[in-house]
Amino acid sequence: MIETNIKSASTPIAQRVSRVLLLTRLSVFVAMMIWVIDKFVQPDHTAAVFKAFYGVSGVTTGLVYILGTLQLIIMVGFLLGYQKRITYGLVLLMHTASTLVSFPKYLAPFESGNILFYAAWPMLAACFALYYLRDLDTRAVL
Repeated sequence: MIETNIKSASTPIAQRVSRVLLLTRLSVFVAMMIWVIDKFVQPDHTAAVFKAFYGVSGVTTGLVYILGTLQLIIMVGFLLGYQKRITYGLVLLMHTASTLVSFPKYLAPFESGNILFYAAWPMLAACFALYYLRDLDTRAVL
């Protein structure tokens, strides 16, 4: 019964939840778009990240542009709330991978700026919340 009431856009709780989810979606979009833009502005940085964190060397500029384009398409779909199961799921998977691959940084938080990596955890929770509550995310969606 409560779930039905929450899904109804006319209830006060549904309106509050949809506002929170919209703001969460916008903030995750902004944070992740910086990484997408970085692929086009500094493709060498992306290649260095792949080598340092994923153990993949030889990533070419062309491949970085392809990855950036794919991520851009996903992020625009995410921003618009298009195919939420797919786009929100892909955003969650991308951020989960980048959070977990950084695990060694969490073991030495006070070395060389590693403390910034901890910001990934609340964002991961936000990505999970958006995916889990995607049916309640009803504002500014296609």
